[in-house]
Amino acid sequence: MLMRGLIKRLHSRVAAVRSGAKGFTILELIMVMTIIVILAAMSVVSYQKLQLKAKETLLKENLRQLRKQIDQYAADKEALPQAIEDLVTAQYIHEVPIDPVTGKDDWVVDIGEDPLSRDGGQGITDVHSKAGGTGTDGKPYSQY
Repeated sequence: MLMRGLIKRLHSRVAAVRSGAKGFTILELIMVMTIIVILAAMSVVSYQKLQLKAKETLLKENLRQLRKQIDQYAADKEALPQAIEDLVTAQYIHEVPIDPVTGKDDWVVDIGEDPLSRDGGQGITDVHSKAGGTGTDGKPYSQY
């Protein structure tokens, strides 16, 4: 009986040592957590850059479409539009697009002489973003 008791105690101590050897140390856990935090930070930065690039692409496309519709309006009506809303009224666009950088539908319009008008006059010749700052290509948003 004494032998069985000693064997049981020895067996329980061996099991305890084995179970302790299977776990992780606090240092290993901290290192893994540090690596996870670094990877998460890198992915957040990449996501923000991707989001900015998408906004810039949408801004360029909105400006391209507005300029195209201004030209189409001028060719059809033989006069430049007086405001961007004229494009909506004449159904060249459904609504004034939103500048994705500013989040508003306000644009800077260039007013100039209307070469197509018989009466002379002026109208919108170009449109630009009101957004301040510079794009990822180093060009100011106002020059897109």
